[in-house]
Amino acid sequence: MYYVFNQYDLIFTLTILIHFSFIQKKIKLGDSRSLSGSAAGSPDGEETFNGPVLNGQSKYSNDNTEAPTAGGASGEDKNEDTCPICMDTFTNKKQLKCKHEFCEECLQQAEKSLGPICPVCKDVFGTMEGDQPDGRMSWMTSSFSLPGFSKCGTIEITYSIPSGRQTKNHPKPGQPYHGITRTAYLPDNREGREVLRLLEKAFDQKLVFTVGMSRTSGLDNQVIWNDIHHKTSTSGGPQRFGYPDPDYLKRVKEELKAKGINVTSDV
Repeated sequence: MYYVFNQYDLIFTLTILIHFSFIQKKIKLGDSRSLSGSAAGSPDGEETFNGPVLNGQSKYSNDNTEAPTAGGASGEDKNEDTCPICMDTFTNKKQLKCKHEFCEECLQQAEKSLGPICPVCKDVFGTMEGDQPDGRMSWMTSSFSLPGFSKCGTIEITYSIPSGRQTKNHPKPGQPYHGITRTAYLPDNREGREVLRLLEKAFDQKLVFTVGMSRTSGLDNQVIWNDIHHKTSTSGGPQRFGYPDPDYLKRVKEELKAKGINVTSDV
């Protein structure tokens, strides 16, 4: 359920697919705003379309339709009563902690595809759990200093994921996958220890690794990183996944926050 591709590209694509699936569903069920006729010629030679447009607001060519009056709802008011997924009026409205609102069924379908992530602002509203295979995370400290952190020692993290067989949550259930051992480094200071606690929580929620195609080797059915960047070298800078990199700790905390792991999530 968690992906090698850029997560925001995937979220955008899935949201569009969910939107059109609900439009099709409402047409098949004969919704009162569904197509009531086919295109017909208008007096000035242009075609009129008696049905809904893609923004969810229906247009009818009925001569008895009256223009909105000053006392009617404005376009802004109508948008406030429109689900951003199906683009129709709310059914069993649900509001998330980020204040965005959705139809209950729309939100359920989005959660199945995206996980507990708001389709609008990407805020996480529940506990995310990935498809990371079973493994072990351990760490130790040393007095060695990383470039850019000369006043503190180093935290050395070791991940060990043995080879195994893919489950129903993986791309190719039943097929074997190749395990890995990875080592990563953090400065042994306040912020580095904070990131360590966040990584431990992410590992417990199976979010650090996934199964897929390795970007470096091109081999499929591999245990690979799951969009939480690690420093696997003590030197060489960002180009070699090492230090110095003054913004790394800030960036990795943002990546963890995007998966619902942050300093306010009981770490």
